[in-house]
Amino acid sequence: MRNAFADEINKIAQEDPSVVLLSGDIGNRLFDTYKENHKDRFINCGVAEANMITLGAGMALSGMTPVAYTIASFLIYRAYEQIRVDVAYHNLPFLLVGVGGGLSYSSNGATHHTLEDIAIMRALPGMQVICAGDAMEVRAATRAAIQSKKPTYLRIGKKREPVIHQSPLTNFEIGKAIQVKRGEKVALLVTGNLLPNVVEATDLLKEKGINPSIYSHHTVKPLDLNNLEHSFKTYDHVFSIEEHSLIGGFGSAIAEWKCRQINSTCSFSSIGTPDTFLHKTGDQDAARELTGLTTKQIAEQIIFHYSK
Repeated sequence: MRNAFADEINKIAQEDPSVVLLSGDIGNRLFDTYKENHKDRFINCGVAEANMITLGAGMALSGMTPVAYTIASFLIYRAYEQIRVDVAYHNLPFLLVGVGGGLSYSSNGATHHTLEDIAIMRALPGMQVICAGDAMEVRAATRAAIQSKKPTYLRIGKKREPVIHQSPLTNFEIGKAIQVKRGEKVALLVTGNLLPNVVEATDLLKEKGINPSIYSHHTVKPLDLNNLEHSFKTYDHVFSIEEHSLIGGFGSAIAEWKCRQINSTCSFSSIGTPDTFLHKTGDQDAARELTGLTTKQIAEQIIFHYSK
């Protein structure tokens, strides 16, 4: 995903001279091509995330379009006050790109886990929150966020994630879900980098006679209310799936919406990480196993809740 972002932001900067890329002391080789083409519009801000956000806010107020890129846990948790006061309060055109969302950097321990970011970012007034499901969604979301001229948090994975969409998403819209698979009775609404796992889980579900539809809800805020209404009217059971805490994330956003619907009788279940820190280190697959988010575990949870 990060390679897709680096390539796309280089293309966008060629088209839009207002774009400036700020880095939190990572991605130096990743952005070699960008720096060759736009050396006066790349600033390595060092390990100073709060300063990076304030610098970018000043640029936005001066007519530029800043894009800040660094590890998601450092971008959001270290600089939250600056994001809130300097960016969101002024409703600035500022793209915040958090690389390694969820458990992507799991081998570095809990300091690098990003499992509460969706909750705190969607609480900010006016902040768009996008969680890309694959490299194609990264490209489309980056372009759409910059064109929106709104404060946006784009949460991406790290590298080597499977590509689900086999062609460019020319009709990508912020706040509009993408149907990945058409099925019946069960709808799987997934946000972020678990999308490939959910697609893979359908093979296991077929063995139990479950043929679900899959929707990539890349945008957590604003939610695609039209697709939520469709899903809760059309299917017997709706699941939300995310690599984020069950508290405050995508599933919580849907539950908040659902409780306001008078005639909604459809069953709803959320799949995400439990309310605990991980005290063991390992790769992302190991961390997902500890939190119940492997492909097999996702399928097992769907089978369990659907059969109740």
